[in-house]
Amino acid sequence: MAMGQGGGGIAALLAAGGGGGAPSHTGPSVPRSRTGRGWGRSRERRGAGGSLERGGCRSNAASRSAREGGGGRVLAGSGLDMYQSQFLELHQRLLYAEKENKKRSRELSIVLDAIKRVVAERLNSTANHTDAMKWKVLNLTSKLPLHLTNIHYYLPHLREHENSLYPNVVIGQGRSGVSLVMGIPTVKRGKQNYLLGTLNSLFYEMSAEQKNDCVVVIFVAEVNAEYVNSIAESVRTSFPNEVQSGVIEVISPLASYYPDLSNLKETFGDSKERVRWRTKQNLDYSFLMLYAQPKGTFYLQLEDDIVAKPQYIQKIKNFALEQPSDEWMILEFSQLGFIGKLFRTKDLPLIVEFFLMFYKDKPIDWLLDHLLWVKVCSPEKDPKHCEGQKAYLRIRSKPSLFQHVGIHSSLAGKIQNLKDKDFGKNMLHKAHVNPPAKVTTSLRIFQHYTLEKAYEGMDCFWAFSPVAGDYILFTFLQPLKVEGYLFRSGNMEHPGDKLFNTTVEVWPAAETDLLKDAVGHGDKVNYQTTKDGYLKIGTFDNGIAEGIISPSVGKIQAIRLSIHSDSPVWALLSEGSMLCGKKSTLLNYVTSCIRKGSSMWSFLIPVHNYC
Repeated sequence: MAMGQGGGGIAALLAAGGGGGAPSHTGPSVPRSRTGRGWGRSRERRGAGGSLERGGCRSNAASRSAREGGGGRVLAGSGLDMYQSQFLELHQRLLYAEKENKKRSRELSIVLDAIKRVVAERLNSTANHTDAMKWKVLNLTSKLPLHLTNIHYYLPHLREHENSLYPNVVIGQGRSGVSLVMGIPTVKRGKQNYLLGTLNSLFYEMSAEQKNDCVVVIFVAEVNAEYVNSIAESVRTSFPNEVQSGVIEVISPLASYYPDLSNLKETFGDSKERVRWRTKQNLDYSFLMLYAQPKGTFYLQLEDDIVAKPQYIQKIKNFALEQPSDEWMILEFSQLGFIGKLFRTKDLPLIVEFFLMFYKDKPIDWLLDHLLWVKVCSPEKDPKHCEGQKAYLRIRSKPSLFQHVGIHSSLAGKIQNLKDKDFGKNMLHKAHVNPPAKVTTSLRIFQHYTLEKAYEGMDCFWAFSPVAGDYILFTFLQPLKVEGYLFRSGNMEHPGDKLFNTTVEVWPAAETDLLKDAVGHGDKVNYQTTKDGYLKIGTFDNGIAEGIISPSVGKIQAIRLSIHSDSPVWALLSEGSMLCGKKSTLLNYVTSCIRKGSSMWSFLIPVHNYC
């Protein structure tokens, strides 16, 4: 069964199947009411209304005929037929005029949306255009992704609430014209919210160029305004730069978008609550896809409880460009559910329309597989042939780029320990040969994850949330000449777990003449001195501290990380390096795992070669 692109093919089929009753003038026929097909309550009411009106004509004509007497029966009868015919034609013309009026209104709305998008694209002129050859080749149309009339067939309650198809944009700069749109639906969970961790993972090590060429749409699929605003505020607080630049958008639906979900049929052995949950989930995905469709060239479906591998955007881009054919419909970067599925946005209207046809019947990942079956499988062929044909449309990339980390499902009471076996293991610590040193810390250690084991590269150092005055100290057994340093907090599993309000300090082995002169005149170095004599050589900015150490400092006896304010999270320092003399060897690679709420991270500190 061939399905047309977008919504037009199905709309045309539905219009053509309306049967008789068309007006005598040229133009599309107006379909009659069909009961039992579920195409919309409004259409059924129209059919019922027409029947009552025709019945009313007969009653009036019969009364008039009775008053006029038997002599006028033949004339009255013929007049009745003529007037009835004219009335029906007028009724059909009015219906057609109403339909045309709605069509023109939609066209005007499309034009307005197109103007808004042009303005947004000009404001977003910093978008990346360096690899437009294939990655951003589509000239996206300005049409709505799905005809409203088609939506009404599947969600007839929206006839009375057409504004419900437009979201409440809580955060957003209207960014469009990008290469990649990432969609993340999120709902209120009873136990724990993973959204901020997911966003931290997505933005970890993302380049400025990549941020300029993507948009992350967070769809808060709740109608409680207080909860929606609380999520938006947490995102705004945690990612102020991304919010201001427009790379993050937060939207939510109107309550009237959802139909009545209280009387759904229980299927496949699922409970009533589970059927409601999966049905609403189908509607949530559909809404998010429709909103994201005109914003970019590719759409990546994600969930709110995942972690991503470093450089995932570049890997997705490379895999898409490597495809020898444009026949594909889905590129998969995770084997789990609906995570890591990449679509071309031009295909989203067809996909969403298929979802809406059967949104009450099956889960979203089953529907996606059924869509592929409809497109390429023949009932006359065996299942093996079908799977081979679907493989041309659904192409898997290995290893997986996204891992599911959530334990508490959005379905109340459900525990879900799903893991993608193709994701592999993340490197949470890296062992190095360290220079002889005494390591100490004021941080409270968690269980057996000691700083000594971390320094020797055996395990990670795990500590509870830092408080003001805490420190990590490396005291070398002999002074070292250190030229530069780099400390990076957070890692790819816990990228948001960073050190905040923390300084990098050194203890010079001896006060050199150059240091005395520089400190006295302030013209060569500008290091502040702590009360206990350490020199502040750097601070953590967005979780990273790096810089060059002036030769005037001379050899260094100790390096200290000093924390100046309480932290609500555990401390994770993912990388630390020191450039020592001409050897330019790394001094230490420090990683910490942080804990937010009830989720655990670690603090690990392996250190590199002797300086």
